[in-house]
Amino acid sequence: MGYPGKNKKSYNTPKHPWQAARIEPEVELVKRYGLRNKREVWKAHSELKKYRELARKLLAESTKGKVEGHVKTDIENIINRLKRYGLLKTDAVLDDILSLDVNNFLERRLQTQVHKQGLANTPKQARQFIVHGHIAVAGRKITIPGYHVQSNEELSLGYYVNSELSKESHPSRPGQVVKNVVQETAVPAETKIEPSKEA
Repeated sequence: MGYPGKNKKSYNTPKHPWQAARIEPEVELVKRYGLRNKREVWKAHSELKKYRELARKLLAESTKGKVEGHVKTDIENIINRLKRYGLLKTDAVLDDILSLDVNNFLERRLQTQVHKQGLANTPKQARQFIVHGHIAVAGRKITIPGYHVQSNEELSLGYYVNSELSKESHPSRPGQVVKNVVQETAVPAETKIEPSKEA
């Protein structure tokens, strides 16, 4: 038994470290979502695996007979939880959990949502804004890029009220960056050439 106060690893690592068939998709996910390293991909895989195993267990119990008691409660809880995080549709059933993939979980990360909603130009910049305390969810500052955004929180994402980025004129805001790029690439107006005066 380990020390009680020590944090334990909450995800599973690959059994074999060098597998090209596994490494290539992981690298693509890291690039697409601007993740820090493959450990964040493994965390999403572990979470997906946990829900799939629970869904299979509940499906096996539900096939034995009428769904009632704690089985019915557990099914409703897991489906409602995944609906709350926007991973399942409103009319989803237990079988739909088995069709989820790791992309569904990575899409719900705060870092991804900040980039998709135009609060940052790139996923990497979204991560930087979050870690530096510039992003708020429903007015509450969140500094964890892997925070899972609930469906009812999507429209409440914004810049933290005490952040410098809350000012529209801040040069790092996406709108200002685009404006600056356009100004730099604009063709200067043609200057009028005055005819030379003959002596």
